[in-house]
Amino acid sequence: MEIVLAALVAAAVAVSVALLLQRPRAAQPANGTPSGPDRTEVAAGSGIPAGRADELEDELRVRREELTRLEERLRAKEGSIDLRVQEVAERERVLDDRQRNLDHGREELKAAKRDHLRELERVAGLSAGQAKQIMIRELEDDLRHDSARLIRQIEEETRRDADRRSRSILAAVMQRVASSHAVETTVSVVELKSDELKGRIIGREGRNIRTLETLTGIDFIIDDTPGAVLLSGFDGVRREIARLTLEKLLQDGRIHPARIEEAFHQAKSEIDRHVVEIGEQAVFEANVGSVHPELVKLLGKLRFRTSYGQNVLAHSIECARLAGMLAAELGGDPRVAARAALLHDIGKAVSHETEGPHALVGGELARRYKESEAVAHAMEAHHNEVEQQTVEAVIVQIVDSLSGARPGARGESLEHYVKRLHELEAIAGRHAGVDKVYAMHAGREIRVIVQPEEVDDDRAALLSHEIAREVEKQLEYPGQIKVTVIRESRATDYAR
Repeated sequence: MEIVLAALVAAAVAVSVALLLQRPRAAQPANGTPSGPDRTEVAAGSGIPAGRADELEDELRVRREELTRLEERLRAKEGSIDLRVQEVAERERVLDDRQRNLDHGREELKAAKRDHLRELERVAGLSAGQAKQIMIRELEDDLRHDSARLIRQIEEETRRDADRRSRSILAAVMQRVASSHAVETTVSVVELKSDELKGRIIGREGRNIRTLETLTGIDFIIDDTPGAVLLSGFDGVRREIARLTLEKLLQDGRIHPARIEEAFHQAKSEIDRHVVEIGEQAVFEANVGSVHPELVKLLGKLRFRTSYGQNVLAHSIECARLAGMLAAELGGDPRVAARAALLHDIGKAVSHETEGPHALVGGELARRYKESEAVAHAMEAHHNEVEQQTVEAVIVQIVDSLSGARPGARGESLEHYVKRLHELEAIAGRHAGVDKVYAMHAGREIRVIVQPEEVDDDRAALLSHEIAREVEKQLEYPGQIKVTVIRESRATDYAR
């Protein structure tokens, strides 16, 4: 600080001297001598007039006084600065003391906390980690309970909104596809021009009607009903073949066993062609584009199948229409949904030939005939045989339920009846040497046609007994079931 004051004083003196030297000198006479009456001499060796020298001395004295006062003020400020520095140092010392006290207090608190925890552990018999785990579990339970309650609340609100929206969408779709339903039966009626034809249909000693029933596997019911013959059977294809056979015989007028066989084979060929036409018409009505010919044929066969009394082909076409509209509403692929819905029951056309649920069988058929994986998956998942993974699979299941749930669409008892007849035929068909099996007379009789070169007469008698015992063990039925095994040998030659 003293060095700073000395420098300031030296600077002030230098500035004062410079100012004095810069002032103008007094005018001198032309001869070079100073003017004035009293001061005409120049100070010895200075070259400055005496009057001017006095003025400079006065100014220097004033400057010295100012510098003295300035020095005093600077010293006073220096003193105040020293005091402030001492105050700051004192405060730093106090703060250091407080920091040391705080650190010491903190250590004491930590030690006290450790002692407290040890005492708590001793009293509770638990370590800190165990107590922490208990608290965490309790908190988790509380949070889980609260979250579950919140989730249930959200789910209920979502379910209400979803139900309301789904009802609206389904109602709109169902109104756009307002189909009529009539539960189909297992009986067909053939009109007769006169009751005299009934005797010709029966034939001598019943040979004609026995031949018809043996070939077609359908019951021909000829009773007192005027002008009509009833054809009874659960298999729609068989019943249709029997109807066409009888109509051909009535048109031709010749009714005898040989002509019956000929008419039967003609009717069977016509049914095969008719099945393809029906399948193509179904594909056209469903508007799903091209379908493999084998799948078209299977679709046509569904025309002669029923599910709980509902025609399976009509059900499939309706499902295709519903699925296309529902997929458009829900943002799915209408083409995939409609295609899968049309083919979803295709497995029922071969269910008597292939083991397994019809949904899985249908999915395998779809893959075999180059349908897309999305279509095959939706077909397999419509009865939850596989987990649903696409929107289209859910839509197919929905429309399947919608179509079956319409009033009057299905009848439960008829389906049970048809299922029992299928089981009867399946039991008899498992035996070696069996060619054809027909469940007749509403399931009260099974007619088994065997291959004569594999089953002799003794084996035929034993076979009827075995089938009857298996039916007793595996099925429940009212009354009794007659098992008839038919073994026919023919010798044919030609006269030339």
